[in-house]
Amino acid sequence: MSAPATPPSSNPDLDAMLARVLGKDTADAAAPTRDPVADEPPAAEPVDPAEQRCGYVAIVGKPNVGKSTLLNALVGQKVSITSRKAQTTRHRITGMRTVGPTQFVFVDTPGFQTRHGNALNRALNKTVLGAVNDVDLILFVVEAGHFNLADAKVLSLLPANVPVMLVANKFDLVHRRGDLAPWLRSMQERHPFAEFVPMSAKAPKDIQRLFSICEKYLPQQPWMHDPDDLTDRSERFMASEMVREKLFRLTGDELPYTSTVIIDKFEEEGTLKRIAATIVVEREGHKGMVIGEKGEKLKRIGTEARQELEKLWDCKVFLELWVKVRSGWADDDARVRSFGYE
Repeated sequence: MSAPATPPSSNPDLDAMLARVLGKDTADAAAPTRDPVADEPPAAEPVDPAEQRCGYVAIVGKPNVGKSTLLNALVGQKVSITSRKAQTTRHRITGMRTVGPTQFVFVDTPGFQTRHGNALNRALNKTVLGAVNDVDLILFVVEAGHFNLADAKVLSLLPANVPVMLVANKFDLVHRRGDLAPWLRSMQERHPFAEFVPMSAKAPKDIQRLFSICEKYLPQQPWMHDPDDLTDRSERFMASEMVREKLFRLTGDELPYTSTVIIDKFEEEGTLKRIAATIVVEREGHKGMVIGEKGEKLKRIGTEARQELEKLWDCKVFLELWVKVRSGWADDDARVRSFGYE
């Protein structure tokens, strides 16, 4: 069934955008488009520095909208942890992908927090604001067809001098594309978006298309990183994040979001990495949730984190976990900083 007719607006650029999105611009659809991922040259083939492009792309949005899933898909490997629990991402995570002559430096940010005003959330919001003011392009991620007060709060924080793309994630869940026309018009009235990109972060073709769209917004300049680099985060950091991901995934909504993970020891013995980590919770009752009956929950958290790290690093990992109670740490600015939240 074809999409319902969309009345023209007074904005011809918006009409053209709507036509592309709703599949009405047949000339545009028939035109061959460059696939930067498929066209990527072999690693051994050098790229003329004069033809190189490189720039920062911030990925922003409210909590749990799919930012980390998008980053991982763009990088081609897991560099940012994911779970259904809000506030899973707590740091500025940088992931790199070099495609042909262009190096994309993606910055995943925590979801901007509006409900809790503790020291932890103040630190996370500071991270978001710091990231969006020093990039070449912003990907504002929302769920296709949805926009609420939390989305509006994030949008209000975006700088006026940086181009912003509206990334309508989970577009595959929209059954009638024509229904998006009024929503898109309302979104364009909220902000002068440079592009509207409907997509699913889990669809490889959509990821390839996003590279093509982002490429033209990055400046012509030499690459900042080695073309094989995937992230600027250390292995020690990745270990703490992987344990935290399994902690959140296996405890669900039972455990408050303020739990965190501290790496106490990180040693390398040949191809073996020995890691000792502490899971920090705020109450004695939370400690029991993490440990589980006869220690089974803690054992499973450790096993799944270890397996993920071995896959990531292609080596053997020995992981030892402990659980400690630090009451009120998320409301203590000094302790928040000591746990690595700037």
